[in-house]
Amino acid sequence: MLHRILWAISTHARACLVVGLIGGLALPSLAAAMVPWLPHMVALLLVTTALRVGHREALGAIGDLRWGLAVIVALQMVVPLILLGLLHLAGLSDTPAALAVVLTSAAPAITGSVNLALIMRLDAGRMMQILVLGTAAFPVTVLPVLWAMPQLGAAGDILGAALSLLAVIALATVVGFTLRARVFPDPSPGQIKALDGLSVLAFCIIVVGLMAALNPALRADPRVVLNWALLAFAIGYGLQLLALMVLRRSPLRPFAGPIALAAGNRNVAIFLVALPADILAPLMIFIGCWQLPMYLTPVLMPKLYARALRHD
Repeated sequence: MLHRILWAISTHARACLVVGLIGGLALPSLAAAMVPWLPHMVALLLVTTALRVGHREALGAIGDLRWGLAVIVALQMVVPLILLGLLHLAGLSDTPAALAVVLTSAAPAITGSVNLALIMRLDAGRMMQILVLGTAAFPVTVLPVLWAMPQLGAAGDILGAALSLLAVIALATVVGFTLRARVFPDPSPGQIKALDGLSVLAFCIIVVGLMAALNPALRADPRVVLNWALLAFAIGYGLQLLALMVLRRSPLRPFAGPIALAAGNRNVAIFLVALPADILAPLMIFIGCWQLPMYLTPVLMPKLYARALRHD
């Protein structure tokens, strides 16, 4: 019975993501109750994802990561500094929207990026490599951004959060890989589909808590939420589109899908530990809105990815 439920979830993964978003908006009490448990849920999501991917798929092409560091530096350091420079020229560098743009583009990929890759039938092993490498490099890549925007807060707090996140990712990944090796060393197609469904289910549940700030904000001032949502879609889809356009005719074309997903789906919440209280409140609404383009990426973006990555 359980495996049939998981198969159904896997088959209808995109619809399940939409249901998760609706749940986050329609069940504010449940969303608020889940907030204290979000760190634990993120860890369980990572375990589930590593269980599905397996160590062979994630580590099988580790030698190809020669390009990885350059990609991470470009995504997490070069892009935010360029965007900050453009915002400064436009006289907008001190606005909350500019802060959201820079923070988002400086962050590593979200922990759920591997789930997005699985749903979109992209290379989940490569995506996990990018996730781990980007998180590991974040304490270094973020330093120039902190220097350029000292209002972000104490560097030590942000670096500490990055190292804590890296430790959680490493531990959860090891647990997931170990479970895969011992329980599903040679999984059947049916078991793979059930693991896909389990991964999607975990991803759908966690979004309910991540959107806890959105329902009260919608009731207080829908126009503010709409503005933050439009900004979130512009950043998330704009960075994905830019990455696809740049990489589709480059030597990195085989990895363009996972790189584009990493470019447009960032873990901006990592910065919240160091932000002043007056900046934290509006950014919580942005983080709630930020879930919308991320969870809708497998619904709205597959044709764009297919068109950009098809063989000419």
